[in-house]
Amino acid sequence: MSATLAAQPTSAAPTNVARPAGVATPPRNVAVDAYRGLVMLLMMGEVMQFAAVSHAYPDSIAWRILAYNQSHVEWAGMSLHDTIQPGFTFLVGVALPYSIASRVSQGQSFTRRLLHTMWRSLVLIFLGIFLRSLHSPQTNFTFEDTLTQIGLGYTFAWLLAYCRPRWQWTALGTLLFGYWLAWALYPAPGLGFDYAAVGVPADWHYNFTGFLSHWNKNSNLGQAFDVWFLNVLPRPSRFLFNGGGYLTLSFIPTLGTMLLGLRAGEWFRAAAPKIPIRRFLIAAVALCAAALALHFAHICPIVKRIWTPAWTLWSGGVCFAFLAVFSWIIDVKRYRRWAFPLVVVGMNSIAAYMIAHLWEEFLIENLHINFGYLVFRVFGTGLEPFMVGLTVMLLYWATLYWMYRKKLFIRI
Repeated sequence: MSATLAAQPTSAAPTNVARPAGVATPPRNVAVDAYRGLVMLLMMGEVMQFAAVSHAYPDSIAWRILAYNQSHVEWAGMSLHDTIQPGFTFLVGVALPYSIASRVSQGQSFTRRLLHTMWRSLVLIFLGIFLRSLHSPQTNFTFEDTLTQIGLGYTFAWLLAYCRPRWQWTALGTLLFGYWLAWALYPAPGLGFDYAAVGVPADWHYNFTGFLSHWNKNSNLGQAFDVWFLNVLPRPSRFLFNGGGYLTLSFIPTLGTMLLGLRAGEWFRAAAPKIPIRRFLIAAVALCAAALALHFAHICPIVKRIWTPAWTLWSGGVCFAFLAVFSWIIDVKRYRRWAFPLVVVGMNSIAAYMIAHLWEEFLIENLHINFGYLVFRVFGTGLEPFMVGLTVMLLYWATLYWMYRKKLFIRI
């Protein structure tokens, strides 16, 4: 997650050297495209409704596992579905050095590149707001959407791409520590805190105790900021809380995820034509170990919904691990054919993102109008949601394949 920016060319041209006339564009990084395609397919795959099928077959462990990994965990922890947004964000960072190199090779001035970057940020922010407003009586000014979160931090990441690695690491550390400290200093909810007033049900069993209660749902610094900030903007009724606990301020540690991707992209380029898999694996282990240490030492929990600093480290480590695996299979072992369906999606990720958000209801409605319901119950009513969703997924992919064949790639 996000999509448009990650779709920039990921080739190996040096950042500050113009490409001579007549020299062919370096090949795309297939591993990055395939990883991006997996992220997009996981997002689009929600239409297959594994949870509904699991409910129909409560004794099936397989469907229960699939359902768990197609939904977000309630608070602390991670499912496969929770890797979508950090993967999206991380890959934006990976693409940054290549995007900059491409524009430098075209002779664009720094000012022109900066203005284009700011334009990208604004488009992502407003595109996210647009998608969140589809079923609202008026524009829904909310900033927790994947595209909006990336847009809020993208220009800062772009500027840091021009800094030396030590300053990028320093910026990452300062950003995460400062964000953690701000939350730690904000008053924690007391024993008598009215969680029901902020949308936390009475049977909610995921609240932390002690110091970690600073990161409880809708009773934290980010919630206080949104109660002020979102009510400054026009809305049909006063904002009280986000039902999922998502926050505007999460764009700050989300920027940290982008910076980790930036380092991965620069490692790719510095090592070319070799693949720095060992460095990716070391980063994966180090980041995950640091996150677990923070979580179990009760310093900072691993919570995706509020994008805690520990989550930035943990999810960043997972992203490095994914990148290492894709790079090893595709670039080292040269097994590429299997990745083609992913590459088709990964090379057109903004189109995939928009299709998934705008076409789902239209396609399902028209499938039922034109083919009825019985055809999707051929394996039983319990599997009907899956069969409908699988058909929609095939239509999504067929559309993206047609765009791939026609070389129609949507970028900002």
